[in-house]
Amino acid sequence: MKTKLYVNSANLTAGITMKDAQSFESNNMALHACENTSLIVENRRKLADYLRIRLTDFVCANQTHSANFYRVEKDEKGRGSTDIEHAVADTDALYTFEPNILLAAFAADCVPVLLYNETKGLIGAVHSGWQGTVKEVTLKLFNHLKNEENCRPEDFHVHIGAALSQEKFEVDRDVYLKFKALGYADDFMYYKDSTGKYHIDSQLTVKRQCELAGIPSGHISIDRTCTFMNPDGFSYREDKRAGRHMGFIVRRA
Repeated sequence: MKTKLYVNSANLTAGITMKDAQSFESNNMALHACENTSLIVENRRKLADYLRIRLTDFVCANQTHSANFYRVEKDEKGRGSTDIEHAVADTDALYTFEPNILLAAFAADCVPVLLYNETKGLIGAVHSGWQGTVKEVTLKLFNHLKNEENCRPEDFHVHIGAALSQEKFEVDRDVYLKFKALGYADDFMYYKDSTGKYHIDSQLTVKRQCELAGIPSGHISIDRTCTFMNPDGFSYREDKRAGRHMGFIVRRA
């Protein structure tokens, strides 16, 4: 079970699964992008065993590149863990105050964002593809947590997971203009004359969104693994049939 752990303490584990030729479908974790759903469930079961929790502790969403977020309650354990039908619908950010629930975010080039607030006992997982980044899903979640859940931004820690690098994230002018309209992404973009393409650093754009929400820069880490260039990465840009990593976070009671 190939994983990268960003946090691994007695009461908190956060990380991301990686591509692994020794596992079913190379350790693909996504039921919405697979060849055999039963094998994906088995991969998830192995991850649960590795983390010493149960598969029925997982909560997954049907991601739609939205800016929608959802608070997961205790009785929702297991949603989307073994099937798509019961996953949280039309949602790209999950958070919970409940212990012993694993929150998942699936990505193959998109930016997974894992967050926790030990003071409040809150964890969260965000899927921020370029569309979600333009819609500011991470910033909107943090503003909600500050305004509606009475969280202090300085109490958060954020891990931005492996994603497509700026070198490989090349786009046309229409996408560039959407990022430029944010008003704070100019430093994270450049134009390449030889190809006529713009290159965007989506991870640093998400980091800036965290900072705009008041998260201290020192509380934000970035995994600079490029999902296209690294052999352990799933890349939709490289292969439209690619599997998905799972960014995950769980707080133990």
